[in-house]
Amino acid sequence: MSKRRPYVRPMEGWWKKNPYFVEYMIHESTALFVAGYAFVLLVGLVRLGQGEAAWNGWLEALSSPFSLIIHLVFLVAILYHTYTWFKIMPITMPPIIVGGKKVGPGVITGSGLLAALGASLVMFGLVFWLGG
Repeated sequence: MSKRRPYVRPMEGWWKKNPYFVEYMIHESTALFVAGYAFVLLVGLVRLGQGEAAWNGWLEALSSPFSLIIHLVFLVAILYHTYTWFKIMPITMPPIIVGGKKVGPGVITGSGLLAALGASLVMFGLVFWLGG
């Protein structure tokens, strides 16, 4: 007879007891919305390759009320994902020292969000400038 202790599975829902882990799990689940929107864009590329009629059909499908609601859900989830990505960043990266002082988490989060906003504005500008 063995004197080893049997394997005991960790408790179910362990992450629900700590608010940090709850927020992290919500953040990770919003990645599914990011992947879903990437799939929508991939379908658009496929339709573009199939010709003008397929492309126009895809654009028409995107203008339906159901599609607009889904896009609004995608937008909210992706904005939350972006915010929590930069909120988690100071916890996961090594300390940044500038001028002999440690940079605070709020500065790191704010800088990341400003960089994301700046990159988004540049992309919108390019789309409107090159798109006509």
